[in-house]
Amino acid sequence: MKIFLISPVRNVKSETQKKIAEYITSLEAVGHQIHWPIRDTKQDDPTGGYEICRTNFTGILEADEVHIWYDETSNGSKFDMGGVFMLVAMLGKEKKIVIVNDAEIVDNTRKSFYKVFKYLVKKTK
Repeated sequence: MKIFLISPVRNVKSETQKKIAEYITSLEAVGHQIHWPIRDTKQDDPTGGYEICRTNFTGILEADEVHIWYDETSNGSKFDMGGVFMLVAMLGKEKKIVIVNDAEIVDNTRKSFYKVFKYLVKKTK
């Protein structure tokens, strides 16, 4: 199965990156193909980010599932999540969505991207 993992890239804490790497290793150990942007998308982009966005959205389109390591402070993750929202909620593309670190999220806000994706997770099961 092809899985695209949305996760923070810039300013990611080493402890968080280690947890994400362990998660990916566990998926790859059972045969899944993972696109992890920090590893699989060329981050040195002379276009200022355009090619990063194209590469990530191509990976999202080709993936069977989208897994999200949710980080409220990650702008790149929010951008990628916006693309997933468009594909799934607006264009009807079927993709299972998984919030990997759901148990760690504390969200006391009335509205948030986290709540949007919690709703999409229910719709894509």
